[in-house]
Amino acid sequence: MSKTIITVVGKDAVGIIAKVCTYLADNLVNVEDISQTIVQDFFNMMMIVDTSRSKKPYAEMVTELDELGDAIGVKIRCQREDIFTKMHRI
Repeated sequence: MSKTIITVVGKDAVGIIAKVCTYLADNLVNVEDISQTIVQDFFNMMMIVDTSRSKKPYAEMVTELDELGDAIGVKIRCQREDIFTKMHRI
């Protein structure tokens, strides 16, 4: 299993979750956990996804999600779970 942490941050708008999740589903990426909040007009979402079934190279997926974020007005960042865990351990 290959897990990735995806964060999405930006001004709230209709369809952010749908567009990100559609991209993931189209690339056989399974959403295992998702949390999203809106504080005033700012949208924040964190997802844990399994990329092991995707046929797309990881770097290509990261680039495409970055481009999707630009298109919908948010910042989308991806980080492999092992790197995320090492960076955030005490």
